[in-house]
Parts: sequence; structure tokens; C-alpha cells
Amino acid sequence: MPQVRIIAKNFMDMVSSLPAMKLDKLYENAFICEAILRSLPPLAKKYVLQLLYIDVPVTASSMQEWVLADGASKHRVAIDRLIQLRVFTETVDRKKEATYRLNPMFQMNLRTHIVHGGVLPREPMAANITVRLPSLEELDSYAAQQWECFLLHLINSAEVEVTTKSISPSMMKVFQRGLLSQKDNDGSRLTESGFQFLLMDTNAQLWYIIREYISNSEDRGVDSADLISFLLELSFHVTGEAYNMNTLDEIQRITVKDLADLGLIKLQQGRKDSWFIPTKLATNLSISLSDSSSRKMGYVVVETNFRLYAYSTSKLHCEILRLFARVEYQLPNLIVGSITKENLYKAFSNGITADQIILFLQQNAHPRVAEKVPSVPENVTDQIRLWESDLNRVEMIPAHFFDDFPSRDVFEAACDHARDYSSLLWEDSKKMRLVVKTEIYAQMKDYLSHQK
Repeated sequence: MPQVRIIAKNFMDMVSSLPAMKLDKLYENAFICEAILRSLPPLAKKYVLQLLYIDVPVTASSMQEWVLADGASKHRVAIDRLIQLRVFTETVDRKKEATYRLNPMFQMNLRTHIVHGGVLPREPMAANITVRLPSLEELDSYAAQQWECFLLHLINSAEVEVTTKSISPSMMKVFQRGLLSQKDNDGSRLTESGFQFLLMDTNAQLWYIIREYISNSEDRGVDSADLISFLLELSFHVTGEAYNMNTLDEIQRITVKDLADLGLIKLQQGRKDSWFIPTKLATNLSISLSDSSSRKMGYVVVETNFRLYAYSTSKLHCEILRLFARVEYQLPNLIVGSITKENLYKAFSNGITADQIILFLQQNAHPRVAEKVPSVPENVTDQIRLWESDLNRVEMIPAHFFDDFPSRDVFEAACDHARDYSSLLWEDSKKMRLVVKTEIYAQMKDYLSHQK
């Protein structure tokens, strides 16, 4: 069965993958320099601050003296991260001695920012201009609802057309980059990656969408460095405050409207002015995926008899559970279902793995069972893995069969030749027969012709 993995990088992984020229352009913005500093490992932060007012290169051997013997691995990780982000520039002389110094643009802007502070390109609007702004609780609820609507579009459930507005073309393009496929005579359907995406943690889902949104920005005529700069800039805005749309350029306006589809931004219109309000999803963009503070409370209880209870009113939760379980009935605040062999086989055929299903159940376990070890009964997790292994009992490998060897020496030489290419699938030394992978059939045929 095909195995598909979606890797959702964090923001700094995306930043480090930019070309050198675009990275240097990013560091012209002092707030970006601060965001980069925040994201660094503790030891890397220490190195940056120690070298901030040193204008000459520092040798690698000198920096190693700053580290205790048991910190060598952390030192290497810190140096590698700083080089990837071009915060450090590395030079190796003829004696193969490496020296490091801070990126001059990064160094200059961070110095200025730390000493004098910084002023964002826009300030919050006065309270007498805006209408009643949503409270932080209302903003969190809005962000959750928008994200749910966004995922319901992906699932293409019946409720989508009623409960959600249309998704912007640029967001739909993100969907189509691996999550949705569309055939000529058929509507859009989820790909294997799409099914797996739905079982990911919300933070990981968000990062996957943001990464794809940035990676196809060039197709929309938007510079990826400018887009990353704006997204990182958003993380310095205040959650719940209103910012005037007139302070944005045309590309930033389009980006803000796209982010509103995800629930990162809430848009409001007054009599004269319009404004955007960042949610926590936007202001936490520069926080690593490893930060678990934003994880939601779980809602799923799985019993030893494979019964499943989800304490939720969400249509999205119901649709996600349908991916691998049979939903039997739904009450106002409770979804009741069963994990069955038939539903799991359907999930496996769609590219979802047993480990992904088990991880989803564990991550979304109701607080009453989340404290237990294990949070999902062992007999259930073992059976899910066993049902998956049922589909993997027979593996089809194209092969060719050889027999009628003129002598045992030729047979053994042919076996050794196939082993050298890791392509020997089976051999019968008594009757001098063997089976090899199809990809080396021509080579084997040529080899045996010379042996005769």
C-alpha cells in the first residue's frame, strides 16, 4: 500500500530555504531580525548576543572554548542553524580554520532595534473610529469556526455549501497542490495526502497550508521574501486590535483577505474605513510547531469494544471520524460510532495508515481518558495495526524466472551477480532455479550469455 508523508515545516525552516539574496533582503526589516532571534535555540541566541558588538571574525576554535564538554552537540546544532539562516557567515582559510561573523545587515538592524526599539508600519486604530471590536474569546471562536469551514471545503461534505462562503482562488490553488485531485468527468476528490492532512494536528495543518501558500506565491506574481516578511510582521501586531486596511499595499490586501479564509485575520467594515483584526493564529505565526500551548482539548473516548464517543457539536469532527469509523448516530453534543474492519480498510485504501489513526485518537483523547496510560485501549490499537498488516501480506514484485543452467558454477555465479544488485528474490540450489527482479533482467541475460 502506498505510504505518503506530509512534512509541515515551521516558519524558520521556510526562511532558511530562501536564496541568499532574499534572506539578506529580509534582514533589512528590524522586526524580522527580532523574529529570527526569538526562533533560535538558546545557545544560538547566546552566540548572536555575544557577537552583536564584535565587528571582526571569531574563530571556530575560540567559540568551542565557550562550551562545556557535554554541550558539543548543542553547539553544532546552534552553529548549523545560524549558518542556514545566514545569520552567521562562515569563512575557511588555507589552514582549514573556520571563522564566523554576524551578517552585517542583520547585525546593524538588530543593534538598532535592541537599543532604540522599533515602530511598526501601522498603529492600532483609535477606539472612537472603529465599531465594537470582538472580545478575545469571540475572536478565538471566530478563528476556530473559519478553520472548520476551511477544512469542510476540503472534505467537500454536504454541509459546506450551506455553512461556508466561497474560498478565494489562491486558497483553492493551495488545496489543489497535493490535497485535491480533479478528473475531467469527475468532481474534486481528496488525494492520499489530503486524507492524511485531515488527521494532522491543527498547528501542523496550518503550517502545511502556509508553506504551500508561500511556495506558490511566485505563480501569483508575489515575491516569497516579501510575503514571509509581511507574515512575520503580523506576529508583532496585537491580538484583538484593529489596523487600517489603507496602511497595506495591494499585495498585502490580497494576502489579508486570503488569511481571513483561514481565520488568521478578521475583517470589519466601518462607515468610512475598513480594518483587519489579527487573531492568535496570526500573532503566533513565528512560534515553533513544538509549542503545545495552542493544543485544543480532546473530545474522543474509545472503549475496549471498539465503540467510539466524540463529545462535540462540530460537523468537521463528525466528517473526520467518518474517514476511519462508522458514525451510527449524532446527538446535539455527542457523536457515537464504531471502529470497524470495513471502515478501516476504506481508510487504508485512501492512504491513511494505522499509526496516523492511532495518533489522531491519542492526540484528541477526552480529558477524562487522556491522563490514562494508554489513552486508547491496547486491544484497539493492536487490532488496527493487525487489520492494516492483513493488506500487506502479499507484495507484488515484477520478476523473472531462470532455470536450465548448464552447470552449478554458472548457477552460483548468476546468484552472486543478482545479489550484488540486491535483486535476488528466490533460489533453489538443488534444481538450480532462481528468480530476480525485472529491473536487472537485461543485465542477467547479458551476463549469462557471456558465461556460456
